[in-house]
This record gives sequence, C-alpha cells and structure tokens, in this order.
Amino acid sequence: RPVPPVIGHPELASHIASEVIQKDFDLTIVNEIDVDHGLTVPMTCMFGKVDAWPCKVIPFAVNVVQHPVPSGARCFALGQAIRAAIESYPEDLNVQIWGTGGMSHQLQGPRAGLINREWDNEFLDRLINDPAGLSKMPNIDYVREAGSEGIELVMWLIARGAMADTRGGPKPKVAHRFYHVPASNTAVGHLILENA
Repeated sequence: RPVPPVIGHPELASHIASEVIQKDFDLTIVNEIDVDHGLTVPMTCMFGKVDAWPCKVIPFAVNVVQHPVPSGARCFALGQAIRAAIESYPEDLNVQIWGTGGMSHQLQGPRAGLINREWDNEFLDRLINDPAGLSKMPNIDYVREAGSEGIELVMWLIARGAMADTRGGPKPKVAHRFYHVPASNTAVGHLILENA
C-alpha cells in the first residue's frame, strides 16, 4: 500500500549526530533517504493506515546486512548515547526511540524458513529484564539461534539502551508485548516499554 511520506526533524537529527559522533560513533549523515518496510511497517502497526504520520522521524540505518555487523554491545551503547543527546537538546520534546528488525528468520540456504519461537521469546524476556547482559551476546549466537537475518535483533538494543534504567532509573513498564508467526518466513514481535 502507499504510505505517507516521512517528515524528519533536521535540527534534532543534526544535534544527535553531533553529540554521538563526539562519543566515537561513526555516522554517515544523509539529508534525504528512502525508507523501507523496516520503518513503514512498525509505523503502520503503531498508528494504523493514516494519510499522514502523526510524528517526525529520524531514521538510523544500521548495517545488519554486510559483514562486519555491529555488536549488541555497540548498539546498546549507541542507544545510551542517543538518549544523552536528546536530553541535552535545548527544546523539550516527547521522543520515542524504536528498534526494528525481524525476529528469528532465515531466507536462504539449508535453514531457509527457520523460526525459533522459544529463542525469540527468551530474547524478549532478556531485553526487558537483562538488557546489559543481552548486549554481550556474541553475534554468532544470533545467527545460530535466530538465523542469518535474525542478527537484525541487535537493532532492538539501540532502543533498549536509551531507556532510563540503563542509567540508574527505575525498570521500564511493559506497555505491550506480542509475538506471532505469520504465514511468512519471519517471526514478528512487538514490545513497547515505557520509562517508569
């Protein structure tokens, strides 16, 4: 279906980029980007089929396709750096940070069609209760347990790293949790955490 155009927030994006680059994260900044299902599907799940998105968006494209892929620890630390950048922004904004990517799935090779429900749900449990420990999981474990495309889950650690409890705040509230295996080759999970 046609989806509404994504409207950015250039001032906040520039501020975040400047701040996280100073914390030794290497970013490439683009002024215009075509977004794909990794953004538009979650936006549709959250906001429905609308004529215009009700928020501005700053996409972060993370390489989970071509080796080398960033570690979970690196993604978790990026989330912490993004949070610090947002907190230092001079305007008071209501900000959500989303991590997207398919859960267990493998699209090619002898394990094509792999879906690991038990592992996916354990990942969600750990993402809620032990994100720092989860961030230390080696990338090879994602590939072994969740398939070659399951490495996309490291992107969820960016959002989790930005939660208040990773900097001494209270544990977040689970506002929504959902897991489903549709009639496709990708397990689907939703997790909405809110700072307490």
